[in-house]
Amino acid sequence: MNSEADGAGDADPVGDTDATDAAGSSSDAYTHDPAAFDEQGERVEDGAASGDTADRPHPADADREFDWRGWLLVGVIFFSFVVAPIVTYLRPPRLPYFPTLIVFPLLPALFLGVVAVWATTRP
Repeated sequence: MNSEADGAGDADPVGDTDATDAAGSSSDAYTHDPAAFDEQGERVEDGAASGDTADRPHPADADREFDWRGWLLVGVIFFSFVVAPIVTYLRPPRLPYFPTLIVFPLLPALFLGVVAVWATTRP
């Protein structure tokens, strides 16, 4: 007995294939909206949603320009990838093996990570 004979292959396990467009995405797919539910997990009406998402601007509409935060990030990238390795190579710290080659290079990387997150998260 095969799956074609008993009709087991007729059902689409992902969803209705009739609702998909040429790119393969579904036009009527469910998208979870946390603002559509109250504190008890019950669905609220569309007009009574407690979230104020309509008041917030879309991130694509925000004025994002390359300002001083971007230039600071470029400086930290230059320091982490050019200055720190050259200083480590030309004048290595007089420390044992583990702190010199493992921990000491992590300091610019940690600094770069902190500055990158700070520079890219804007109100």
